[in-house]
Amino acid sequence: MTNPFSTPAAGGAVSPPARPVRFEDPVRDAAYWARIDRIVDAAPPLSDEQRAVIRTVFSQPRAQEAA
Repeated sequence: MTNPFSTPAAGGAVSPPARPVRFEDPVRDAAYWARIDRIVDAAPPLSDEQRAVIRTVFSQPRAQEAA
């Protein structure tokens, strides 16, 4: 399975996915996403075991809620 977010662009660089607009004000929106980038960059990388757990959770069929 190919990760759609790791597909290289024309120059071989990986382009990030388009981000939703969180705030109408472009300055506030840019500050929000800059904060998210700082948080993500500061986080330690996931271990192989953590990645496996996440993949397992998202590959499970959804349980239907009782009506």
